[in-house]
Amino acid sequence: APASGAGKRQENVHTGVLAALGAYGIWGAFPLMFRLLDGVNPVLIVAHRVVWSLVFVGGILKWQGRMGEVYAALKDKKTVFVIFLSAALLAVNWLVFIWAIENERVLEVSLGYFINPLVNVLLGMVFLGEKQNKWQWLAIAIAVIAMGVQTIGLGAPPYISLALAMLFGLYGYLRKIVSVGSAPGLFIETLLMLPFALGYLGYVFVTSGAGVHGDPKLMTYLVLTGPATAGALLLFATAARNLRLTTLGMFQYIAPTAHFLTAVWLFNEPLNVVQLISFCLIWISIGIYSFDSIAGREHRLEKVL
Repeated sequence: APASGAGKRQENVHTGVLAALGAYGIWGAFPLMFRLLDGVNPVLIVAHRVVWSLVFVGGILKWQGRMGEVYAALKDKKTVFVIFLSAALLAVNWLVFIWAIENERVLEVSLGYFINPLVNVLLGMVFLGEKQNKWQWLAIAIAVIAMGVQTIGLGAPPYISLALAMLFGLYGYLRKIVSVGSAPGLFIETLLMLPFALGYLGYVFVTSGAGVHGDPKLMTYLVLTGPATAGALLLFATAARNLRLTTLGMFQYIAPTAHFLTAVWLFNEPLNVVQLISFCLIWISIGIYSFDSIAGREHRLEKVL
């Protein structure tokens, strides 16, 4: 019996690893996907992303017989209010992300998602009263220095990086305080955003005519933003169910690494010395933070055992 249990656990880990690679792989490929929509208004892309994510995730929830989770969440006013706030943060996050890609600022997107875990640590301190050890403080201090290097060297703070990290960090915090699963949560978020999305699409049709909607290729890309968004989230939810949090945390750097390589090698974005120094500092900071997370978990296991 123990052997079969171990085999099952191993199978779960394999499932989790494949799902995590799939989720972060899709997120890492987003700059390439949205570059196909280059020149399309970012607000229009977000509106379509809302509509098609809702359709796709709604279909999956119906197929899985999980619409009851959606109805239960919608009955709770506090849950709906918190998800409305998280939906607003998600919409702004999507908008900033797409705008940055269209304006050749993918390196800043990469930096934003590299510093996101450290922003999460800060949010935990501010909102949850979490205490940090000396290594976590060191990681945060190095990240702050990296931001300072960029600010002084480039004459302005990396606004896009900081905005994406803060928006996604606050989004994650809000989603933690309501007990709604990833897929039902995304369905409700896109449902709450739907009136705004349809209102904007209607306005575009009235004022500009068919526009991009008359281009079959662009329409296909716009529709595909739905399955890509929902698919990545569902894969992430599968990974989270089958992997330890520390293990899952090691995968989160796949997407910003892919963004970095895409920006430098495919989009030929200039990487100057100042940016390279700040990226190196962030990578050192992440190394300290990751090592401490793993060491901390092993120490807690020793105490339990």
